[in-house]
Amino acid sequence: MNVRLPALAVAALWLPALLSAQIAEPASLYGKVDGQTYVAPGGFYKIPVPVLPEFGGEIHDTENVVTFDDEVSTHISIANFPLDMSLKWEFETRGPRDFLAFFYANYVLPDFQTRYPGTTTEGVLFLPGVRDGALLVFVQLPGGSFFEAKSSVLEGAAPAPAVAKRGNLLFVRDGRVFVLSSELAERVTQRSVFQKTPAQENEILRHRLIELASRMQFPAKPPPKKP
Repeated sequence: MNVRLPALAVAALWLPALLSAQIAEPASLYGKVDGQTYVAPGGFYKIPVPVLPEFGGEIHDTENVVTFDDEVSTHISIANFPLDMSLKWEFETRGPRDFLAFFYANYVLPDFQTRYPGTTTEGVLFLPGVRDGALLVFVQLPGGSFFEAKSSVLEGAAPAPAVAKRGNLLFVRDGRVFVLSSELAERVTQRSVFQKTPAQENEILRHRLIELASRMQFPAKPPPKKP
C-alpha cells in the first residue's frame, strides 16, 4: 500500500439545526463556505455547516480533512481519501463490508493508537442501507477527548482523565473513502449525570453519524455514454 493518511481530526457532536446566521469563511480554508454550506476541496462533497457562529463556531481543513468545532459541545470531522490502484483492487475484490473493515484496521485504527495509546475497538456494525454500505465503528480513546479541558469549566475539575468514546462511519463514494467521526461529548462534559449503557451510547452515536452522512451532498454522476 502506498497511501499515507494524515492524522484524522477528532470529532464529537452533530448539531442538526440549520444555521440562523452566516458562517464567516476563514482565509486559510482549502475548501470554501458558500452561504451556510461547506464545499470540500475539489468539490467532492458539500454539507451544511454544523456549527453555530454565536457559539464560536469554527472551520479548519486540509486537502483531505475538515473539522467543525465550537466553544460549547461540537467537534466533528469528515475525512476523504482517493482510492489508489491497490485500494481499488481491494475494494473490488473484498466488497464494501470487508474492504471497509480492512481499511479501518489498517489505516484508521493505527492512527488512533499512535496518538492515543491504549485505544480499543468497542464494536463494529455494517449498515447496508447507508450510503450503499457503511461501516460503523465505536472506539475508546484514553486521554483522547476534545472536551477534557472544557469539562472542568462546565462541571468542576474531573478526578481523572476521561476515556473518550467515538463513533466512526466509513463508506466509499465516487472512488474515495470517507471517514466521518463523532465523539460522544456528554460522556465528558456531563460525566456526573450522563449515565448510559454502552448500547445506549452506541445508539446515540449511530443516529448522529447517519444524520451527518445524510446531509452530505455529492456531485451528480454524468449520464452513461451512448454506444
